[in-house]
Amino acid sequence: MPDQPSDATPTVDVWAIQPPAAATADAEGGDAVVEEPSPRRSRRAPHEARTDWRLGGRTVLRWREAVLAVALVSLGAAVLLGSLVTTVWDSPWAAASATVLIWIGMLGPIVWAFTRSRPIGLLRLRAIDLLYGLVLGALLRTTQGWIEGVGGTPVLPVLERVDGSLPLSTMLFDVVAPIVVAPVVEEFFFRAVLLVALYTVLRRPFGKFAAGLAAALASTALFVLMHGISSVGDVSGVVSLSLLGMVCALLVLLTGRIWGAVLVHAVYNASYVGLGLLVGAMT
Repeated sequence: MPDQPSDATPTVDVWAIQPPAAATADAEGGDAVVEEPSPRRSRRAPHEARTDWRLGGRTVLRWREAVLAVALVSLGAAVLLGSLVTTVWDSPWAAASATVLIWIGMLGPIVWAFTRSRPIGLLRLRAIDLLYGLVLGALLRTTQGWIEGVGGTPVLPVLERVDGSLPLSTMLFDVVAPIVVAPVVEEFFFRAVLLVALYTVLRRPFGKFAAGLAAALASTALFVLMHGISSVGDVSGVVSLSLLGMVCALLVLLTGRIWGAVLVHAVYNASYVGLGLLVGAMT
């Protein structure tokens, strides 16, 4: 007799059917628990987000050995060329020309480094940077005068006038250059390019503190050496320049910004120029 269709509901093994997501059974209750796919985890925790160049990241990835090497070679070549000019050229313009050549030697690596990348936060300007510049610049200049007074009678600068006014050459090289050009070029070279590049190279293998200390000392030593080669200085001058270099380096390392150091340097130089103008007007 042929099989007849049955009204009974066929038995289905529900456990043989697998859901799209992996299912696991609770041993006690028997309920199926569906495991949702876990979201992709961020490679960096929120508290480690890159907020400035001191934490590393892609903005300083290209500010490492290459930038450091180019900066040192360019500075060395500029200093040698400037020394050659002052040696072979017997002219009142020799010293100024040598200084300009050294600035050009520093400006090249600055432009090249910032075309490669801009370290995040380095170029930020805050209102407190102006306060840093005024207070620390004046304090450093006062300290410099005290150091010279301890070693003997301090030498006062004199900017002589011709027919009651400053000559154009004096205005450019003795007023504008020390207050505007020198602070920007020198701070961007020593406390931006050199310090940031060296800190970035040393941060991972030696830690932040050691990297910061080494970068501050190295940039300050080169800063003092460059001024010692380009101009004759005594012990008090070396000490004063060392203090200026270390204060500016620490300011950049502690704030992550360069403009505070630029303003400190500018106020430090401007106070000297202002004293020279005052003495020149009285003589």
